[in-house]
Amino acid sequence: MKIAVICGGRSNERDVSLSTGAKVASALREMGHGVVLADACLGLELDCSPEEAFGRNLPIHAVRVGETAPDIAPFFERREGFFGKNVLELCKAADIVFNALHGDEGENGKLQAVFDLMNIRYTGSGMRGCMLAMNKSLSKMVFHAHDIPTPEEAVLHGESPEEALKKCAWLGWPRVVKPASLGSSVGVSIAYDEADFLKSLGEASRYEDVVIVEKFIKGREFSVGVLGGRVLPAIEIIPKEGFYDYKNKYQPGATLEVCPADITPQLEEEMARIALEVFRALGLAAYARVDFMVDDTGVYVLEANTYPGMTPTSLLPQEAAAAGIDFHALLETIINESLKLKRREND
Repeated sequence: MKIAVICGGRSNERDVSLSTGAKVASALREMGHGVVLADACLGLELDCSPEEAFGRNLPIHAVRVGETAPDIAPFFERREGFFGKNVLELCKAADIVFNALHGDEGENGKLQAVFDLMNIRYTGSGMRGCMLAMNKSLSKMVFHAHDIPTPEEAVLHGESPEEALKKCAWLGWPRVVKPASLGSSVGVSIAYDEADFLKSLGEASRYEDVVIVEKFIKGREFSVGVLGGRVLPAIEIIPKEGFYDYKNKYQPGATLEVCPADITPQLEEEMARIALEVFRALGLAAYARVDFMVDDTGVYVLEANTYPGMTPTSLLPQEAAAAGIDFHALLETIINESLKLKRREND
């Protein structure tokens, strides 16, 4: 099969995406597919036709994720726009595009809309599911409408610091402050008092105008993958310091990850049931990951991830392995589930 793996892009998760893309492309080539890895924004030079490129074994370079999110401002200053040289041509020539982009245009529905309009097959959820999952203010509306438990929240739309303090007073302390549409915990912080809150609000507002402020849930953190119609074993996430922020997500050894999680069958079953409810309520497809907090009062959904990472420290491959699905089989399942989708009917 001819598979174009696209990664990089211009989101704050660019480095994570480059790491995912390299790992996925290498594995797919090991499986015997004709694979071309392309940075969605930078593109690549070709000395052959896009169709011929899939038989050329073009280079795949491993990428290590740093401790902080990269500066992406230069990518928005490029006059060429989002797609780099030969990227769309490769995608059109492929049997399917494996979308290894994380965040922003790669995960908020924009890329999926372009591919749908161009009749390009791709992995994962479609435009509407991506849009709903990536925008946490919209996700929250869906969760509330479907009685899916989630931390109580206030949504800020550029209010002054004084107005924000008043609007969020009922949430108490501590509270979580996050941009509405970013991933990998970029711009997320925990505020313990007014001074913390104003600082956190300023940090989140650097990235986006819409900010979510949530009641802090002190408890255990879990993630549950959904692969096709199958729920994978829960994984517990235990950062050695602080919370599960960008650094703790991607630096080897920074977080203890236990899979299968050491939990009761009842809790495993409850999270599995809710994960499927989230998957269906948001209209997701092929695969996704749902993140939870659990305390003495119950189970709370934080968010759904439509394109979970495939880096060396990522959660979904660990969950799949606990279910007896190795990395090659995981990728094969994602591709096969995606090829089944009738995009016009589903979206």
